[in-house]
Amino acid sequence: MTTATTITELRTTLLEVPWHGKPPAAGLKIETKRDIFVLEIETQGGLIGMSYLMPLRGGLHTLDACVAELIAPHVIGRDATEVEAIWQTLYKSNFWLGRMGVTVFAQSAVDMALWDIIGKRASLPLFRLWGAARTEIPAYGSGVFRGLGRDGMIARAKEFTAQGLKAIKMQVAHIRPWREDVENVKAMREAMGGGIEIMIDVNMGWDADTAIQAGHRIDEFDPYWLEEPVIAEDFSGYRRIAAALKTRIVGGESHFGRNDLRPFFEAPHSVPILQPDPMRGGYSELRKIAAAAEPWGIRIAPHLFHETMVHVMASIPNANYLEYMTWNDDLWIEPVLPSKTGMMSPPERPGHGLAFRPEILKDCRIGGQRLKG
Repeated sequence: MTTATTITELRTTLLEVPWHGKPPAAGLKIETKRDIFVLEIETQGGLIGMSYLMPLRGGLHTLDACVAELIAPHVIGRDATEVEAIWQTLYKSNFWLGRMGVTVFAQSAVDMALWDIIGKRASLPLFRLWGAARTEIPAYGSGVFRGLGRDGMIARAKEFTAQGLKAIKMQVAHIRPWREDVENVKAMREAMGGGIEIMIDVNMGWDADTAIQAGHRIDEFDPYWLEEPVIAEDFSGYRRIAAALKTRIVGGESHFGRNDLRPFFEAPHSVPILQPDPMRGGYSELRKIAAAAEPWGIRIAPHLFHETMVHVMASIPNANYLEYMTWNDDLWIEPVLPSKTGMMSPPERPGHGLAFRPEILKDCRIGGQRLKG
């Protein structure tokens, strides 16, 4: 039996979008264009949910093949309101090949598009559908990239604070010795003064010993956090660093779901803020992570994608900061931007409320497919 919410078609669009300005000077491998994977799910009644992934390291055609072979057969013909059942089906059916990686990315796109459908059907923005804990969330300016050099990083940070943001995130490691990184943090604190929070992102660029050695010196400049100081799998390293430093240690963007984050819940004092990525489980998993974290006093500051994460953050009790990266503001008909006081508010439009500019979908398309039952 089909109903108005029976899923009839999945459509993918592969985009290569030129950077708005220069590519990020992150000191890591960055694609020459923005690779964006767009998924649309349509129901019998004409409801369309949209989601997107920005994998950052290529893989658009791999994602497209994964959706066709491993995802669509389990989704088409299902009811779009069965979000949890579909999530579980996709996770369990792809566990042998997946559990982490491309299959979870693909099912995350499905999850977010389904929630968009449900919000539209209910005529509610997602944060209100989920309970509306607040209407404003503080944001920090991200994109103070290590490749800009000391003066360039300070200049970029000042651009953010001039917008009204009360916090910024700078990078260390990878392309400079740690002692130079310490001097960069010192210079940033001197430039920002005491009224601006400074987050520091290592991007897994140190081992635990280096993080402790550098962190002892960074401590004196009162940073808000030290992010991903070691590779994601080094949970003991996280605990060693957290025990040695005054600065709080955060991470989680490279982990896949609650199971991969479990060691952090088993030692909640070591990482008091988690940064889950919506591409690694979708809205459903990120909200479960938030629920699992809240009893332990762990707060949530998700990785990137503020324009969609603003709904999750406005619906949970343990929200921390949104990461404001300007690099995708040009994609949207109505972008989500910080206020003059450094706060972000979710759109009141149904679903997540986002729509790509039509010329982006047309001019930057390099592939895609339509999948029906």
